[in-house]
Amino acid sequence: MISFIVHGGAWNIPDEMVEAHRAGVSKAMEIGWTILSNGGNGIDAVEQAIRSMEDDVTFDAGRGSFVNALGEIELDASIMNGSSLRCGAVASVQNIQNPITLARLVMEKSEHVLLTGMGAVRFAKENGIQQCRRDDLLVARELQRWKTLQSQRSFSTKDAFKADLPSDTVGAIAFDNKGNIIAGTSTGGTPNKYPGRVGDSPLIGCGTYADSEVGGVSCTGWGEAIIKVVLAKTIIDRMEMNGADGDTAARFGIDRLAKKADGYGGVIVIDKHGKPSVCFNTPRMARAYRTSEMNSTVIEV
Repeated sequence: MISFIVHGGAWNIPDEMVEAHRAGVSKAMEIGWTILSNGGNGIDAVEQAIRSMEDDVTFDAGRGSFVNALGEIELDASIMNGSSLRCGAVASVQNIQNPITLARLVMEKSEHVLLTGMGAVRFAKENGIQQCRRDDLLVARELQRWKTLQSQRSFSTKDAFKADLPSDTVGAIAFDNKGNIIAGTSTGGTPNKYPGRVGDSPLIGCGTYADSEVGGVSCTGWGEAIIKVVLAKTIIDRMEMNGADGDTAARFGIDRLAKKADGYGGVIVIDKHGKPSVCFNTPRMARAYRTSEMNSTVIEV
């Protein structure tokens, strides 16, 4: 049994952007599925699938990410190995095109879990990851959005959802042929965020969690609310302690997000048997998934 699932954000994706989201998650899905179906490991599948979406300007991760209040691009990412519980994450890193790869290096080559800012960039240089220019990450769409938001007197992270602004955090979960569950998440955060703001994506237990004896979770949505309910771990705990399946646990998590923190977002889940699940309380969520028991990939927006 192998299975793989990816997401490209949960928000009110407009009709004219649906096809781009469908194509983006489809490509990422194909990359991860090819690795798994050829006997590859889940860590490679998750990293490479997320790199694909970080390179796709459709999403808020890597190229195409939102711009903060100072006109900078700060990126967050995390990855977790559910068999060893080893994990790595980076937050508020600048000039790194694929932060998911840096997060993997933190997991595999350091004693730490989370590196931030210039410390994360220094670690990247020490391990052969070259910095890119801000303009390599900036796209005209986000530059114009930033200029528009600068004219507003105030703008909160929750306003991004109220105003139907994008929330295209990306993520992936793999269940490989050795039974390992790997989860990863990557994001550029929210539009016009305060410099140094960190959301849920790089926080283990909030935006990402994996335990091969239980399941894996990757989240997307309003990060401040997701942090408050520790969404990823809440879903894992629901599966472990109450025997809930992935569908039930995901729904429980999203319901708690809404009731406890007035939050919006979505989650992808793979349980210990490799069954994928999806739940969200936004109008749309881009996702794709497949298992070795399925004849083809499901792609939905």
